[in-house]
Amino acid sequence: MNIYLVGFHPMKEEPSHQMEAHHFCTQINEDFAQCALFDGNTEDAKLTGIEYIISERIFDTLPEEEKKYWHPHNYEILSGQLVAPGLPAVADKELMESKMNSYGKTWHVWSTGNADGDGDKIPLGDPKLAWSFNRDGEAKPGLVEKRDNEMDIDSREKRQERKDLIPLAKPQEGVDALKGEFPRETQEIPGVQSKKDSNL
Repeated sequence: MNIYLVGFHPMKEEPSHQMEAHHFCTQINEDFAQCALFDGNTEDAKLTGIEYIISERIFDTLPEEEKKYWHPHNYEILSGQLVAPGLPAVADKELMESKMNSYGKTWHVWSTGNADGDGDKIPLGDPKLAWSFNRDGEAKPGLVEKRDNEMDIDSREKRQERKDLIPLAKPQEGVDALKGEFPRETQEIPGVQSKKDSNL
């Protein structure tokens, strides 16, 4: 597993349940990657789930019933929330460019702790389908900032560095799946658009 990414997931059926996710990934081919998700990057990190990442080309071939499991990635990239710690700037930009317009299918099987509390001591209950943030203000206050502080990352700086990726962004399905489900005011950002809106 030679790709390391850190991002955030709200649960699709319970958007207030949000997690920091450390992805350790293998790129199988240009259209498909698979990741093991942990709650950290240290020896005592716990395995919390899995994520599969597919290109827009593969997503477009899926049956409509299947598409509801796959979340869009453009906001994660363009907002600066998704990071690849330790990569030089040029390699980071190339990696993020390769993931533009992609989709992820993510199942979390262990809630080890999130913005609300300590989590479970062992994996309990059903797997939870995770989603992506698609607007500023959807992540709980302090969630991104805590990660940034702990890992010496500046998400706002990443956002500025990735502005030239905006022209590559295509409208995606799933952008509005959780619209209105968060208690805070939210704000759209350039490059993140619902595919359904674009067809109006």
